[in-house]
Amino acid sequence: MKKTPLFNQHVKHGGKMINFGGFNMPIQYEGISIEHKCVRDNVGIFDVSHMGEFCIEGNEAKDFLNFICSNDILKIEVNRAQYNCFINNDGGIVDDLIVYRIEEKKYMLVVNAANIEKDWQWVQKNLKNHDCTVKNLSDEIGLISVQGPNSLNLINEVFNFDFSQLKKFSFHNIKINNKSIIVSNTGYTGSKGYELYIDVDMVSNIWDQLFLNGEKYQIQAIGLGARDTLRMEMGYCLYGNDIDDTTTPFEANLMWVTNIEKDFIGKEKLLISINSSSKKMINFKMIDRGIPRNGYDICNKEGDKIGNVTSGTFSPTNKVGIGIGYVNIKHSLGDEIYLLIRDKLVKAEITKLPLKNG
Repeated sequence: MKKTPLFNQHVKHGGKMINFGGFNMPIQYEGISIEHKCVRDNVGIFDVSHMGEFCIEGNEAKDFLNFICSNDILKIEVNRAQYNCFINNDGGIVDDLIVYRIEEKKYMLVVNAANIEKDWQWVQKNLKNHDCTVKNLSDEIGLISVQGPNSLNLINEVFNFDFSQLKKFSFHNIKINNKSIIVSNTGYTGSKGYELYIDVDMVSNIWDQLFLNGEKYQIQAIGLGARDTLRMEMGYCLYGNDIDDTTTPFEANLMWVTNIEKDFIGKEKLLISINSSSKKMINFKMIDRGIPRNGYDICNKEGDKIGNVTSGTFSPTNKVGIGIGYVNIKHSLGDEIYLLIRDKLVKAEITKLPLKNG
């Protein structure tokens, strides 16, 4: 397994390590519910250095990205970021990613850890005659996510800078020891938060400074377990669970990051899926007691299978089982569904996430 530059910090903080996408990563430290609450109430920091980063630069970088990405790249201003998808020739999702516009003709793509090699091959395969260069920076950049209501106070102290005017999906470059750090107002938790893209040689030092300055906010290191419960409370997708190469943006409710007015790879098959697909992603909450898990059957009240769960958990905030899944497209918001848990039908309801009282 690969190790991130912060491996020693995880061991120091008592992280329980697992294999995640080929990386030795902490699943938890003090406990998933404790860490989840810390992010919702105070501030927590995550090591997400396993994520991949590609640099796309050149005269036709914008046009190239507009062709391989689903969203409208032309709308991204310098120092702004945009959520996106790579779509394959069959209309399926190669990966979901964030595109940062670093300079006029320079972009950074942030891709999922398990898909780094696949995405890299996809980018190179489709580069063809575009006048731009691509570089895989994944081994050169460390990434720390600072999340929670006190995240702004913490990064302001550590970097001696006021980031309060930094809008959502915007970023600012700062210099420390002549090296650039990107501070981005993004995250995967639903709480206020920032992500720090740091040279691998500096990332351990920044982590330690965050911990030192964050003691008064009861800061904690947060593992992948709480990252999962936090994102599920918001209904955020996880690649490999909720979306994959066989799932279209239409089926995954990701048409809001898909501009069908432009030309892009997979557009023709995607348009076909809008009229022909039989499944649709849903969010749901449990009505009866039970915790949904990936792979559980979703049924109607007669017990006939109508879909399956792709992600599920117990929400520490709402104290109820919640999940994401796919069902027959005829089902909609407010419909009752049933999960088959240990050969018993357990009632749930299709709803929106986050829950209103969350």
